[in-house]
Amino acid sequence: MNSKDYSDIRVELNSNSIFLVKKNSYFILLAMMSLILILTLIFALSMGRYSINFSTIIKVLISKLIDINIDWSITEQQVIESVRMPRILVAGLCGASLALGGSALQGLFRNPLVGPQVIGVSSGAAFGGVIAILLMLPDFYIAIFAFLFGVIALLVAMMIAKSGGGKNVLSLVLAGIVTSAFFTSLVSLVKYVADPNNTLPSIVYWLMGSFNESRYTDVIYILLPLLTVGIIIFKMRYVINILSLGEEEASSMGVNVNFSRWVILLSTAILIAASVSVSGIIGWVGLIIPHFARMIVGSNHGKLIPISMFIGAIYLILVDVFARTVSYGEIPIGVITAIFGAPIFAWLLYKSQLRGWRHD
Repeated sequence: MNSKDYSDIRVELNSNSIFLVKKNSYFILLAMMSLILILTLIFALSMGRYSINFSTIIKVLISKLIDINIDWSITEQQVIESVRMPRILVAGLCGASLALGGSALQGLFRNPLVGPQVIGVSSGAAFGGVIAILLMLPDFYIAIFAFLFGVIALLVAMMIAKSGGGKNVLSLVLAGIVTSAFFTSLVSLVKYVADPNNTLPSIVYWLMGSFNESRYTDVIYILLPLLTVGIIIFKMRYVINILSLGEEEASSMGVNVNFSRWVILLSTAILIAASVSVSGIIGWVGLIIPHFARMIVGSNHGKLIPISMFIGAIYLILVDVFARTVSYGEIPIGVITAIFGAPIFAWLLYKSQLRGWRHD
């Protein structure tokens, strides 16, 4: 990828934009999103079977920075720090990762109907996770296996696309569908041979997505890939803008299309695999969240990517709160995102009347 400056290239999906944020107000928007995220975090920490008021939460958090008088119970502090904080952080980071991956893929494929599942990584990561569960390995290996097989799934999709002589995005999409179907069938096979009394319930529950067993180690597993890959994708934000114009236009403007495409695909695969490894399969986030961000800031990925990450984090934290408070037994995250995501996406299609990419 060359070092040309593409920052003046703007690509707008006008039919899906309600209003565009001007440059000066964009920083105000970022500040507002940061504030909303912090308030969402505090709200999530207060919700649960063991109710904790906002003032106690704020004081417990502040006590990590400065010395203050302790007027809360040990139980309250343990609930905040050891039970709720890890799962909230994991939920937020997974939401940001999936939204980032979705926005990058939609720009790369020039199609706002594309989600992270399109390249087969989710199915590959799911297969790796269920293999670790089937073998009754420690939880650490679930993350490792999910990550490895997620990347393997991407490589398989690349090989299929390349062997067919296809060099365009359609070949990649078709290869991703084939790869996804293959690993999905392997997951079904694992479920068939799993012990119905011991491992099968764990496999089924993990596949539906949950943050119930999240720990601070899971925060590291998702944070490091997000920081690393997030920087790479953000540096390529203007390249994604140009790729959204079409491969021929991008090539004529000096973009190394093949190299840029594989970098974005591999980066997205790492994000998705890392997310699946700590939470299971959570659908719809990477598909619908970029739409909401695009409605606010348009399709310039310099603005779209950060806003998508903020909205994704806030959304998945709130979904997690709903999952653990709406009933006595915790509802799987994937079930809720599907219930919410399908009608929301239908509404977005109805409101936007998607006609494809239009560039100014």
